Amino acid sequence: MTEEQDQELKELLEEVRRIDVLSTRLVTDLIAGGYASVFRGTGIEFDGVREYVDGDDPRSVDWNVTARVGKPFVKKYVDERELTVLFLLDLSASMTGGFGPWSARQMAARICACLALTAIRNDDKVGLIGFTEKVDRYVAPKKGAGHVLRIVRDCLAYPGSSVRTDLEAALDFTQRVTRRRAVLFLVSDFLGSRGGDILTRCARRHDVIAVWLQTPELDLPRTMLRTVDPETGRVALVDGRSRRVRRAYSHRVARWRESTEDDLRRAGVDIMDVPVPRVADRDAVARPILKFFRMREHRGARR
Repeated sequence: MTEEQDQELKELLEEVRRIDVLSTRLVTDLIAGGYASVFRGTGIEFDGVREYVDGDDPRSVDWNVTARVGKPFVKKYVDERELTVLFLLDLSASMTGGFGPWSARQMAARICACLALTAIRNDDKVGLIGFTEKVDRYVAPKKGAGHVLRIVRDCLAYPGSSVRTDLEAALDFTQRVTRRRAVLFLVSDFLGSRGGDILTRCARRHDVIAVWLQTPELDLPRTMLRTVDPETGRVALVDGRSRRVRRAYSHRVARWRESTEDDLRRAGVDIMDVPVPRVADRDAVARPILKFFRMREHRGARR
């Protein structure tokens, strides 16, 4: 880590400790309560099949396997009370820019810190998959505060190997390393790929939440700007004072937002909208998490 990143990590960990200890009631009351009610499952997880033995409950016979093999097999289940929580973090270049005090990457680290601390308080495992055009970093799910700090550090400072994003590669890797149902937080600005068919397949198997980081530059400032695309290096002058330019820009952003949301909804993914603030705001971390939990609780209450 650079000296600047090391200092930022110290400041972030101080912020995490304030969240964890001093009270905002973030992790201990508000978020923890919402997390437990939203993500607690039935506790029973399918674990494969085995050959039938005398005394087995006939209701547990797997008739498909039995017919295929020619002798009776029964389904096995395990009592799976704990969850596995995986953060799939976009490490591409677009996550590092921005007009505000925090980049999308820095905001992502704060969101992941809150959610990970909440998860380990519920005795769940937490892991990380950092990706660009390939998987750059895999931290296997474990428990413990020290493990969470390692994940937060990587969220903040681990370098991506490419400037671009390939969510499909990250999802394919996730499917291979995650055997049982898990909670997957896709943390990205979604300026690149959106997962395609593999996202739909992944959402059928896991509980997938898109943590959609939306930076201040999506609302064009009323000034002349020299911009650099972090993923292509393309430099452009943008006249934010022009009504025509602002109207065209707003229209383009609106179409991108609509198409991104449609793609995620069609895949069966829930969305946590996370605006990246223009000024440092501690509540900016809590608000989107609590809003998402309330949405989940309200939807569950109507079923």
